[in-house]
Amino acid sequence: MDRKKASNKSIPYMEFFFVTVSTIASALPISSLFPFLYFMIEDLHVAKTEQDIGLYAGFLGASYFIGRFFASLFWGVVADCIGRKPIIIFSVASVVIFNTLFGLSVKYWMAITTRLLLGALNGMLAPIKAYSIEIGLSIVSTAWGLGLIVGPSIGGYLAQPAKQYPNIFSEKSIFGRFPYLLPCLSISIFSAVVLVTCIWLPETLHKHKIIDNEVEMSRDPRTPQTEDIHPDKSLYKNWPLMSSIIAYCVFTLHDTAYTEILSLWAVSDRKYGGLSFSSKEIGQVLAIAGAGLIVYQIFIYRPVHKYLGSVNSCCAASALSIPLIAAFPFMAHLSGLKLGLALYFATILKAALGITILTATSLLQNYAVESITYIYWFT
Repeated sequence: MDRKKASNKSIPYMEFFFVTVSTIASALPISSLFPFLYFMIEDLHVAKTEQDIGLYAGFLGASYFIGRFFASLFWGVVADCIGRKPIIIFSVASVVIFNTLFGLSVKYWMAITTRLLLGALNGMLAPIKAYSIEIGLSIVSTAWGLGLIVGPSIGGYLAQPAKQYPNIFSEKSIFGRFPYLLPCLSISIFSAVVLVTCIWLPETLHKHKIIDNEVEMSRDPRTPQTEDIHPDKSLYKNWPLMSSIIAYCVFTLHDTAYTEILSLWAVSDRKYGGLSFSSKEIGQVLAIAGAGLIVYQIFIYRPVHKYLGSVNSCCAASALSIPLIAAFPFMAHLSGLKLGLALYFATILKAALGITILTATSLLQNYAVESITYIYWFT
């Protein structure tokens, strides 16, 4: 990779493209169910009362992340041993299979199981970040944020197609019998195309022989061959890294909760403080937020980061997120044009602040560690 950079000084557009579509394919299924989750719980007849829908929706939404929580470290270790490209390919393939099965769920336990397996087998995030360090980390943050916003848009527009588009889809068709298959299948088809493009994805992990110990170890290609490796180094004693990881964890919890609760709140009845939106309407709101995110990342983010830096931009975005999130419940008292303007502005601004924090914390994690062998990080 270093030799390739030295011989070709131009912008690596192809690598940007591969990383972008792979990250989007991984992020799309995470939040695509949120706009129709309320209606899906209703159709599965698992909630005894309307007030219980949020409880069951929360368990179903969390099942994906439970799987990722227990499997992420494993996939990171495997990626450092056998390479990043195989894990990326395997993760995209798991999206194709289990996201489609989720769309075919007719029982609550089946929906929970497929989402749990989808999260456990999708180990792409850590390898794709390690991979993207070679070509630009902000690409991953942008694609990830875009996937988390476009996913709900797909779910909102394509869920229950027989009800939303009765002239195109019949109640007796497969999409009428499985009302949530179409958005899941659309994401799976996109992921299948991405899976094919992974053939041209170059591997960035190199292996070198450590002669003294007579073992073969995986090392980052940016690491100088003469660098000393200290077995007593501990990941947990690196406070700059741990503090950035804590900030990253807190924010991703906040951002995921926001994405799920926003959709549930918007489709809830006004008598419960919601907006009485359809899944299509909330999908449209999130689609506009996605378009605003692209504009922000292309034209605004770079000057902001250059002027403020990673720490200050993260702090400023976090502080602004607090009053912005607090303003959402009061929008239930608005209607018509005022509601539209307030909701569109708030979701676009929230997406911009979110991607600022995500990129900043990812960069801080990258800056906080040396390029040493993964096996020594946890000694």
